[in-house]
Amino acid sequence: MSEANSSREAVPLVAPRCVIVVDRALPVGRAANAAAVLALTVGQRHPGLVGAPLVDASGGVHPGLIPYGIAVLAAEADGLAALRERALAAGCDVVDFAVQGQQTTDYQAFRDAVALLPTSALGYVGLALVGEKKPVGKLVANLGLLK
Repeated sequence: MSEANSSREAVPLVAPRCVIVVDRALPVGRAANAAAVLALTVGQRHPGLVGAPLVDASGGVHPGLIPYGIAVLAAEADGLAALRERALAAGCDVVDFAVQGQQTTDYQAFRDAVALLPTSALGYVGLALVGEKKPVGKLVANLGLLK
């Protein structure tokens, strides 16, 4: 994640959109893992995206969910870095998941591996883009749903 993005304060969005884009070649389990990791971080960075709690007819309360939906899209792995750069340039908040994150279960080892590489050398298994609806839509207009 870029230095500027890593410390960005959550800002209310006029017309929010959140999409997750994963490497289309990932096996289903790794794709689900990437989407889950990205979504958890987006929720932490943008708590305003979570809707009010849901109350069922019995009075049971269920945690609020994102009312806008999150499209999970697929892209070629070699296009994720360029998408990341375009999204940053468009003013989106970008959460990126470097390939090294799925090569270990040790978070410190993940941090150490990423620290050895410049941004331009990082590869990604997925990205989450959060921003205003129109710019995010333009960025992902040519991507299809993950299947």
